Amino acid sequence: MGGVRELPPDEVLVQRLRDGDEEAFALVLDTWSGGMVRLAMSFVSTKASAEEAVQDTWLAVIRGIGDFEGRSSLKTWVYRILVNTAKARGTKESKTVPFASLLPEEEGPTVDASRFRGPGEQYPGHWIVGQEPRHQHVPEDHVLRGEVRELIAQALDELPPRLRTVVTLRDVEGYGSEEVCSLLEITPGNQRVLLHRARAMLRRKLEDYLSGAHDVAVGGNDRGLR
Repeated sequence: MGGVRELPPDEVLVQRLRDGDEEAFALVLDTWSGGMVRLAMSFVSTKASAEEAVQDTWLAVIRGIGDFEGRSSLKTWVYRILVNTAKARGTKESKTVPFASLLPEEEGPTVDASRFRGPGEQYPGHWIVGQEPRHQHVPEDHVLRGEVRELIAQALDELPPRLRTVVTLRDVEGYGSEEVCSLLEITPGNQRVLLHRARAMLRRKLEDYLSGAHDVAVGGNDRGLR
């Protein structure tokens, strides 16, 4: 049976790529390309253009693997090439904008202000009891779990591009804040704001969905008791 194949350590993988090992190249391509396309979409106008940026990146990796010095992980090095490639392509398409400041669609409150205590109350600005974020119980039913995955994927696609870029790198690809700042050439403060807004938007979508699922479940149970 086939399964998820783990990548070997960087020193092994790099040497195999330098030796022209086609199996190693296919493995790393299959493992990283999906995330690379999602990231490239933040800089270019279409999925087709993002896929071309990824292809150009892999060509650059093949040509440049001999010069890889190991100052970062191999994945970070590849993603840095991708960001530069996609940025250049996005500039030609007049899509890429600097990460340095928030755009209008990324501004404004991300959590309903009515969920916080007012200025005249004790602990102003803190959560009102019952309105604080809670650990969501994802239904056990596999159909609903599949729906949640689809919902999160769709919500990611609908985020403003720069929010999607940061949250994808942090929460999907697993990069730390310093690596994200380095890849995107943004300040820690800017990265923090973009990540907060992206997570808040995703959380709100998930809360709305799970509240609806809970209401349906409760309604179904009530009907069953009658």
